[in-house]
Amino acid sequence: MESFEPKKLALIRIWQILKENSDRKHPMTQEDIAQHLKDDYGIVIERKAISRNISLLKEAGVEIESSRAGSYIDYREFEDAELHMLIDGVLSSRYITASRSKDLINRICGLSSKYFKSSVKHIHSVNDWGKTANTTVFYNIETIGKGIERRKQIRYDYNKFGLDKKLHKSSEQRVSPYQMILHNQRYYLMGYNEDWGDMVFNRLDHITNMILTDEAATPIKNVKGYENGISYRDLSSAMPYMYSDAPENIDFIADAQIIDQIIDWFGTDIEIRKTDDEAIVKVGVKASPTAMVFWALLYIQYVEVLRPESLRSQIKEALADGLKKYQ
Repeated sequence: MESFEPKKLALIRIWQILKENSDRKHPMTQEDIAQHLKDDYGIVIERKAISRNISLLKEAGVEIESSRAGSYIDYREFEDAELHMLIDGVLSSRYITASRSKDLINRICGLSSKYFKSSVKHIHSVNDWGKTANTTVFYNIETIGKGIERRKQIRYDYNKFGLDKKLHKSSEQRVSPYQMILHNQRYYLMGYNEDWGDMVFNRLDHITNMILTDEAATPIKNVKGYENGISYRDLSSAMPYMYSDAPENIDFIADAQIIDQIIDWFGTDIEIRKTDDEAIVKVGVKASPTAMVFWALLYIQYVEVLRPESLRSQIKEALADGLKKYQ
């Protein structure tokens, strides 16, 4: 048979064949490899040549194991369990569109053998997950990265959902970008709004028409409250809903049964104290008061905010307004 590719490419093709078609549970014999070389690349070589090429690959550092059952790639950059975790991350990321998610999952599967892909059922159910329809998210990430690196401002339209379940422009923003933050399965841009004079946390999947400007960004050390830079631990625990008002010391009591949820939201850098009632704990956190209103209402059956009094009053008003709707 006439070769479609020169025989000198056999070395790299054998490595590719083993990488795609073999693993510890699926070793390949020299006959298997020869058949793939012939069918896939039109390369016909003897078994001894295949053996020599496998030896060369081993000498080059490729971790190939050989036995009577055959040869297989023994080491990959990612274990299959790690690849599953990466795939789960793609699926749970609502800022990635369904089509891009499928593409990413297929490429992740390509990091293992073909047998791994057959075990990944999520590829066929990605449309069932709540995904953004905004196809510009990855362009936004690239543009924000350039803005941070070059210390330049960015401009964009910020959108909110309307009754038609579609995004509609709500404001134009001119922002000095500092960081992109993944929080509660959503990607946020953290930046200083040059027109409002305040830090903003805008969801990347709600941003459209982004451009990089030539205007110099405001250094973060010039922003009130960020003179010493960004503390990511404080940021994550202080802003469970990504509101930008200054964090305050907040005390509340809660049912001991929701300690897990409290730590999930605020982290471990909080104060938890026992009370005379074993079923109740007292908790001290530093958080955004605006975000805390929503959080306290979410756990209203289990939590009572004690101080500051201004926050307690806001929650009382919210509860009163809510009760009116159900009378």
